[in-house]
Amino acid sequence: MTQTPHDIPLPRELPLFPLNGVLLLPRGDLPLNVFEPRYRALVDAALEGGRTIGILQPAAEGASGLSARNGTNLYRTGCAGRIRAFEETEDGRYLIQLRGLCRFDIVEELEMRDGFRRARANYTPYLADLETADIAGIDRDRLISGMKGYFDARNLAANWDALAETSDERLITTLAMVCPFDPAEKQVLLESPDIAQRCKLLIGIFEAAMHDAGGNISVN
Repeated sequence: MTQTPHDIPLPRELPLFPLNGVLLLPRGDLPLNVFEPRYRALVDAALEGGRTIGILQPAAEGASGLSARNGTNLYRTGCAGRIRAFEETEDGRYLIQLRGLCRFDIVEELEMRDGFRRARANYTPYLADLETADIAGIDRDRLISGMKGYFDARNLAANWDALAETSDERLITTLAMVCPFDPAEKQVLLESPDIAQRCKLLIGIFEAAMHDAGGNISVN
């Protein structure tokens, strides 16, 4: 275990759950429906240990990543999440709820266990994820405006009243995780150095998408 200043244990050896187009961020919540035998075994192993799973994406074609015997490359940066709740269904699936803890870089891949991949993780570059986020410099008005245009163009629904009451960090984290961005965009959002930079990236993605769609962005 890596013992952090906040007494949050982070396992050095981390089971890996690769999910294309899925993003977990620190303090974000990710529900998962786990049905493949190897990933049910992964959940079993996590529950017996520190309840921690590494979520990361298969690397995009041409991207530098972690190779494997089966030919599937993984991005080297992911996010560790702790199982906060789980339920086993009658048909043998696991329904789990992950809370993002801290990002990590893969140092080396370990031998597979029960069909799932494992790696030695380095959290040191990202220990600030465990601190209260610094949200200085957030342009919330521009973010909301871009989001509305993006959602309207894609016929996506949102509870705007609830969003108005959502904190800046929670809003940015939720948008980055749930919006249907492509995997490369998700990875850039994951690797952004802080919340403020992640907000700027979100605004850029929203406005670029609206520009491509011929829409207009306006800040009220």
